[in-house]
Amino acid sequence: MKLLRREKVGRHSKQLRLARQGQPIPNPTAGFAITQAHFSGPLPPPEMLARYNDAVPGGAERILAMAENQSKHRQELERIVIDANAHTQKTAPVYGFIICMTAILGGIYLIYLGKSAQGLASIVTALVSLAAVFVIGKLRQKKELNEKSLAVPEPPKSN
Repeated sequence: MKLLRREKVGRHSKQLRLARQGQPIPNPTAGFAITQAHFSGPLPPPEMLARYNDAVPGGAERILAMAENQSKHRQELERIVIDANAHTQKTAPVYGFIICMTAILGGIYLIYLGKSAQGLASIVTALVSLAAVFVIGKLRQKKELNEKSLAVPEPPKSN
């Protein structure tokens, strides 16, 4: 079985072959240029919007409406997230207090029933949990403040 190998011969490979054989390389008569455009954001530059309008009647208006709708949608989602975080910030301490007080009152009731070891364990567990949440919260808050202060460059000092 014989393998056939096909090579795509382009202008550069022809020039290489001629150079290896010591023959002069002809000057290319045609050239090309590559243009690349880049933009960021929801809207293309005005020149491109005008071309959209030429290609599709009302195309620029549709693109603007799409960008406005996307912006409204994103702002609505951000508002929902902020409202949910605010609600959690308000209610979490209340729920934590209720749970902790229930454990402490349950411990006091157990001590009243004569089960002092179990009652004391319940009270101590609730208090240690409260202290741990407080300390961990303060450490996390300090860490976040340090990260934010490192992210913001300090202004140059004047003499």
